[in-house]
Amino acid sequence: LVVEKILGRGEPLPEEWPVHGTTGYEFLNALNGLFVDRNNAEVLNAIYSRFIRERVNFKELAYRCKKLIMDASMPSEISVLGHQLDRISEQDRRSRDFTLRSLTEAIREVIACFPVYRTYIRNSDVSERDRRYVELAVARAKRKNPAVNESIFHFVRDILLLEYPDHSDEVAKIRQRRFVSRFQQVTSPIMAKAVEDTAFYIFNRLVSLNEVGGDPEAFGTSLAAFHQQNIHRQAHWPYSLLSTSTHDTKRSEDVRARINVLSEIPQDWRTHAFRWSRINQRKKTEVDGEPAPSRNDEYLLYQTLLGSWPIDPMSRAERDQYVERIQQYMTKATHEAKVHTSWISPHEQYEQATRQFVAALLEDSPRNAFLTSFEPFAKQIASFGIWNSLSQTLLKLTCPGVPDIYQGSELWDFSLVDPDNRRPVDFIQRQRRLVTSLHLANTSGRLAEFTRELVSTRHDGRIKLAVIRHALNHRQSHPELYATGDYLPLEPTGSRKESLCAFARTSAEETVVVVVPRLVTKLVSDAGELPTGSEVWQDTWLPLPNEAVGQRFLNVLTGEPLEISQQASISGLPLSSILNSFPVALLEKIV
Repeated sequence: LVVEKILGRGEPLPEEWPVHGTTGYEFLNALNGLFVDRNNAEVLNAIYSRFIRERVNFKELAYRCKKLIMDASMPSEISVLGHQLDRISEQDRRSRDFTLRSLTEAIREVIACFPVYRTYIRNSDVSERDRRYVELAVARAKRKNPAVNESIFHFVRDILLLEYPDHSDEVAKIRQRRFVSRFQQVTSPIMAKAVEDTAFYIFNRLVSLNEVGGDPEAFGTSLAAFHQQNIHRQAHWPYSLLSTSTHDTKRSEDVRARINVLSEIPQDWRTHAFRWSRINQRKKTEVDGEPAPSRNDEYLLYQTLLGSWPIDPMSRAERDQYVERIQQYMTKATHEAKVHTSWISPHEQYEQATRQFVAALLEDSPRNAFLTSFEPFAKQIASFGIWNSLSQTLLKLTCPGVPDIYQGSELWDFSLVDPDNRRPVDFIQRQRRLVTSLHLANTSGRLAEFTRELVSTRHDGRIKLAVIRHALNHRQSHPELYATGDYLPLEPTGSRKESLCAFARTSAEETVVVVVPRLVTKLVSDAGELPTGSEVWQDTWLPLPNEAVGQRFLNVLTGEPLEISQQASISGLPLSSILNSFPVALLEKIV
């Protein structure tokens, strides 16, 4: 039993819940962050601010968006809460002078400052976790409203924590519990509508971070944090789902993998983004005295095109379909942002200007200077994005938990938010490619040759399908190892160690080692180069326990054998051997 529970940054799943875990968004965001270069956060901030010509603070933006949703979409719910709290306040001499207006405004402020989707308070035995969230929200609300009598916020805090006045009778306690229950039911949809469905379409610094359950301010995930999350999941939630794409994600796993590359090459991204803006300025339409679309929507559009640009050349019909997809996406994105247009108050001129801008950008013409500049850069991003995609695929299939593969993600999938990610999937194509792969891989002596072919033809997606097939087969053959085996982070040494993520899954009799590259632009300068071999990995070494000396491993993905050796009295393997010909590795200890 898993729950669709969206956990905030640093929020744990309550261990007392009788469930096996969540649907996996916290894993998605931690995994995605591995492929974001954390060192370039400030550079990306500066590029974004300069492009849109203003500074955006995400926390402040989320706060404003929550107030917008309360005013525009949920005023009646807030009014009901205000009246409930007003009736409660009348029962105590210390609070009966609070006005309905002041109490309602205090509720709005506390909700706008709430750090998580909701709490789960049912009685006066409040968990420390929920107490911390309530007190944090109230403290933030007080700081933002220094002119408001703080006793009102203290009253709201006491009510939310079910700290009853001494003279409270049972009727008063029931009334207070009902208020808390309704309050908790309201904070979730406000958070979802304000952050996921509004702020995520306004804060466009690096949109691969704008994902369900994510925090765009958290620029990337450290290796230590990723390993710690896996260790905790193995100990507490070993059957939790591991998601990378779902029906509800803002963009597919492979789109995010591409956009993440921009975090590694901010100077190139800046050069191209500003060049494109100059080229495309004349393609905008004046709406309400301003060029449309806005520079912020334009910044989102360029990232969206890089993330979703088809790998293969498009026919006229395919190009028309792609243009329509991007137009529909931008219409939804601008509606959700609620800045220039919205679902309830559409601005047809702005929307039409945005659609025309997309069509002009993607016009198949030799005179289209934008495409002349865009396509080579998009090809470069797509090439690096493939390695990110392969790495995150193998990690999802081998980390503690149960991998969830969304329909269509067996091959490269460059879909965007719904309804784009709910288009029909060509399962016949996938079945044919799987059958062909099975035949070639199972032919005696052909596995190594076949994997080399997969690398050379990686743009057709069979390489991703092959990694999925091999890893799932291995999980099926070793159920106890993946269900209950220990998780052991491995720490590479050498000049390229920061571009690796490695760990072992171990049980009494079995061991597998998982090795994947990340931040690949630090390894190869040309998009066509492979992150494999001694020239790439140089002196990088993967230490293993000393008792592993003399043990032999088999790369499940390539069929290549490897024997543990020593370097300066440290047991392990050189990365030049592990990733000799294939960009990711799943090593199985063989007897």
